[in-house]
Amino acid sequence: MSTLISVLGGVGLFLLGMSVMTNGLKALAGPRLRATLRKAAATPLSGTFWGAFVTLIVQSSSATTMTTIGLVSAGLLTFSQGLGLVFGANIGTTGTAWLIALIGVRVSLTASALPMIFVGALLTLLGKGRLSAAGSTLAGFALILIGLTTLQQGMGGVAEQLHPANLPAVLGSGVGWWAGLLGVLSLTLIGLAMTAVMQSSTAAVAVTLAAYFAGAVGLDQACALIIGQNIGTATSSAMAAIGASSTAKRLALAYVLFKIVAASIALALFPITTPLLLHLADTIDGVTLLAAYHTGFNVVGVTVMLPLIDKFTRFVERILPEREAPGTRFLDRAALETPLAAEEAVRRTVAHSLATMCGSINSALVAGLDVASIANASDALRQAREFMSEVSAPPVSKEERQRLTHTLYALTYASRLAEVASDTGELDLGAIPSGIEDLRARELCVEAMQNALVIATAVGAVPPRAPKRKRGTPAPPKGLAAHGPLTEHAMIELEYCAHTLEELRKVHRETMLSSVGGGAMNADNALARVDAIRRLEALAYNAWRSSTHLVDQAS
Repeated sequence: MSTLISVLGGVGLFLLGMSVMTNGLKALAGPRLRATLRKAAATPLSGTFWGAFVTLIVQSSSATTMTTIGLVSAGLLTFSQGLGLVFGANIGTTGTAWLIALIGVRVSLTASALPMIFVGALLTLLGKGRLSAAGSTLAGFALILIGLTTLQQGMGGVAEQLHPANLPAVLGSGVGWWAGLLGVLSLTLIGLAMTAVMQSSTAAVAVTLAAYFAGAVGLDQACALIIGQNIGTATSSAMAAIGASSTAKRLALAYVLFKIVAASIALALFPITTPLLLHLADTIDGVTLLAAYHTGFNVVGVTVMLPLIDKFTRFVERILPEREAPGTRFLDRAALETPLAAEEAVRRTVAHSLATMCGSINSALVAGLDVASIANASDALRQAREFMSEVSAPPVSKEERQRLTHTLYALTYASRLAEVASDTGELDLGAIPSGIEDLRARELCVEAMQNALVIATAVGAVPPRAPKRKRGTPAPPKGLAAHGPLTEHAMIELEYCAHTLEELRKVHRETMLSSVGGGAMNADNALARVDAIRRLEALAYNAWRSSTHLVDQAS
């Protein structure tokens, strides 16, 4: 019983330490985590490298994966770019096994860990900001050390009752091929179950390393367990994807498929790698070899998958097609954890709604108003407002705050456009009187809607994979110029239409009201024509202001 308590207590302390340390590291990284992931994923290869690096730093593949889901959902990254980061996270998460192998199972570090917990707890409770985060990191690391020491003691008792001979024999250990294969698969399933129960492949691998160090399992048996534990990580992602958005489901499926591919490669090479590891164990510590094995087959899996990432992306997208409504598909709750992603999700939702409304209004000036499209766009804007109110934290940098302000302005003007367009549904735009000013106003509004449609479509488009920039070449343009000369021209024309309509409305109103006094027109007809031009000007104005803020131009 004491052995079981030591093992369970060691695993519990390890998991608690990992959670506390990860939260501290994520707080230390702050906005730099999402900024790094966004900028580093220009290509799948660079995304893989930085995904591994960031995961190694924050000690959490879940943090990297969830941030990636938010960035992909918001349209800041393409799905293939997000896959590169997820592949890298699989490599980075194996770094904890190296920490365990190098310092965790050889000596008792409790005496050093206890003062670290005191200092860490003191900084966490009394410090603020980064100092408090550093305290959490230190205290979490100390808890991991105590957990490993407790686990090591428990595994010493397990080794007295459990011997490698009590476990299934594997390929290359002197048994028949079929018996050895069955042994490998049995241990793989046991490893998968361990991770599924603990909800942490790192904790499961720690148990395996401690068991091997204590002599409870053989080196080849530990390799089979680690293969299963590596697959088991995907179970938590698969469960988290239930009821989630299409983006989250796609990345979860890609994660599971990658784990299966990496495990299949490891199992196929098992008869070759395990004899090699057993031979190397004569000169290299076995725990270190297991950590290297864990990292090695994940690297091999990424190496195989990276050249096929485009085909793999299309395969996953065919299995899980987009099911969210186009107007709200960016409003993925995973983006709420990342203020930058949440802001971008709202920005693209506004752009899509603006494009829908401008297209409908443009058609309405010729035929009838598409009330359904306006209603759908208005509902999407309402959901965007609710979505923005649930963001977990305010933006940190000045640039992010400015972008958020522009996005909220764009949302405000787009909402006003929806209100004006809905009210105008009661007015037959096709029956606007055919005076010179009336026809000119209609032409200007048509031009305004067409140009706003060009801008909103450009802003709402998911960015393609960024080409590699050679050293010495200028950085890509920002703001309006980033969307190309066509969009720049559209903005100039849109502003011209809005200002010209404003001047025309003033002249038209004076003309109409004067005609009543001269007896050329009755008051009802004059006021109706004034109201019609006023609505056209309001449509153009709100489309122009929303478009301006969508491309982050100053007011």
